[in-house]
Amino acid sequence: MKTLLKNISVLATFDDAGGPAGRELTDAGLLIDGPRIAAVGPMADFADVAADRVIDLSNHVVMPGMVNTHHHFYQNLTRVMVQDDPLFDWLKTLYPIWARIDDRAMEIAARMAMAELIASGCTTSSDHQYIMPNDCTLDTPIRVAQEMGMRFHAARGAMSRGESKGGLPPDSCVEAEEDILRDAERLIHRYHDMSEGAMTRIVLAPCSAFSVTPGLMREAAELARSHRGVHLHSHIAEVLDEELYCHEIYGMRSVGYAESVGWLGPDVWFAHAIFLDDAEIRLFAETGTGATFCPSAHMRCGLGIMRAREMLDAGVTVGLGVDGSASNDTSNMFQEARMAQYLQRVAPARYLSAKPGGRGGFGGTPAALSAREALWMATRGGAKLLGRDDIGQLAPGKAADVIAVRRDQLGLAGTQRDPLAALVMCGPFAVDYSFINGVPVIERRGFSRLDIEAALAEHGQTMARIYA
Repeated sequence: MKTLLKNISVLATFDDAGGPAGRELTDAGLLIDGPRIAAVGPMADFADVAADRVIDLSNHVVMPGMVNTHHHFYQNLTRVMVQDDPLFDWLKTLYPIWARIDDRAMEIAARMAMAELIASGCTTSSDHQYIMPNDCTLDTPIRVAQEMGMRFHAARGAMSRGESKGGLPPDSCVEAEEDILRDAERLIHRYHDMSEGAMTRIVLAPCSAFSVTPGLMREAAELARSHRGVHLHSHIAEVLDEELYCHEIYGMRSVGYAESVGWLGPDVWFAHAIFLDDAEIRLFAETGTGATFCPSAHMRCGLGIMRAREMLDAGVTVGLGVDGSASNDTSNMFQEARMAQYLQRVAPARYLSAKPGGRGGFGGTPAALSAREALWMATRGGAKLLGRDDIGQLAPGKAADVIAVRRDQLGLAGTQRDPLAALVMCGPFAVDYSFINGVPVIERRGFSRLDIEAALAEHGQTMARIYA
């Protein structure tokens, strides 16, 4: 089936044509042929194009679907809890509640998380499911993603080092390492798809330095690298308590520990990476190791400010992640891009080292991160972290992951001079149209594959059951 999106008011391709947003076109057209983009260009180029369906996107901004590279779907069952405690206390309070979650609850939470993401312009997401209590499996969110039509990188997380072995999580929340590796191998063989435009891929993702052993980190890396395209993901340098833990237990900083267990390279990306020093940023760049910026969670939990500007300048690939819904507490990619831009503009280190009149300096403009760079991280940056060049841009042959936002709405009044930047600096917004792999999953702000009222009712019932 061919679908023509015509009369697009503003179209940002995020292709390789130059500038963070690539080619930016006005009065443009985009032709979708099955799961791929067939053509992008000025509307005049589409005068004789025949299509099975034509959608007029006059007065809309169109861009690639965004890529969320760090999340914990199940946490929308524990939102707005533990509002004022530091991270380790936050975790210790929530672990026993998460230990009561079953597979049905995981399904309901995953559906709600994906719906929130899709509504806010996300078309591809990774999810780091590092707790597997009761009968939970990673198969369930994979099935939900297939039903919702979302492109999904399912991260098989794990915790194996409980309190009795010097870890942070209670013993009731951990798994045996042989079981973790066996299940990871099963998931790779069953679901990991390395074809162009694949909808499902598997990631191996031991949780953190304080919840797994060095042995599991090494074996997970070896297992991933024995299969083509299986990437590695974990948390790193998220909180100073983690740095102290690594010094006490391993005698080194968290990045040094990651290097010692084989966890640096272009197939590795870490969430947070807040406390990297200059040498560690250079090491990330030299090894091709990537990082996810989760600004809302960093502020919500009082963790610190990731040095995203310095990392980008050094050549580190940086993407965006909303993080878990208990530490954000939302799943809105437009909002995350906005927070990413603004938080970089108040990074203390930048002002301490700035020169008068320089970038971010006294008397100059605080242009630490532009709106287009924030959207680049949410599209091309995220795609690169996941090891993909078929998503995150609107170009012929690429996956047809396309979102559109209507310009004539209250929050966009007065933004005619730069409607693309307005998607970050105003809002946050819900998308009016979302195509994933060429399939319309949102049309005129309505889900085509989800009864949202029924989903909300199920979520409420699940909350009542878990907390009974």
